[in-house]
Amino acid sequence: MGLFDKYKKKSDKGIVQSGKVQDKKEMTLNELKQQAGGGAAASETTLAQGQAKAVKKSASENTQEAYRVLLHPLVTEKGSYAASQNKYYFAVNASANKFEIKKAIHALYGVSPVKVNVVSLPGKNVRYGKSHGRTSDQKKAIITLKKGETIQVYEGV
Repeated sequence: MGLFDKYKKKSDKGIVQSGKVQDKKEMTLNELKQQAGGGAAASETTLAQGQAKAVKKSASENTQEAYRVLLHPLVTEKGSYAASQNKYYFAVNASANKFEIKKAIHALYGVSPVKVNVVSLPGKNVRYGKSHGRTSDQKKAIITLKKGETIQVYEGV
């Protein structure tokens, strides 16, 4: 990486203060507060901003994991009838368990399921002409919500 060192910004190497460059690791918390504006209010705002960024980052990580667990909602005639009884069908990852599914539903839709039922569906043998094969195994989850809570995917279907 020696070739790219000359293109790095000075902000990566350190912070310039009164004509000299200090290493970020060597700066104390008090020096950082002084640069931010001095008072306790300035340090609280920078801490609040940092916490907000951490929450946004954790929320995006939760949704990334949730999209790996929940593949797609199953919109079928049976599923639309079950939606009137606060039950929703989803195709899920074959390696997902009930706790991961519950956490994914909460992260994506903001509702907490009362109950999660999981059904493993084995693949079937298929034949196209002379060639034989097998469809992949599938897993679906039936999510039961509290009365009054809904998931917007099913609205208008």
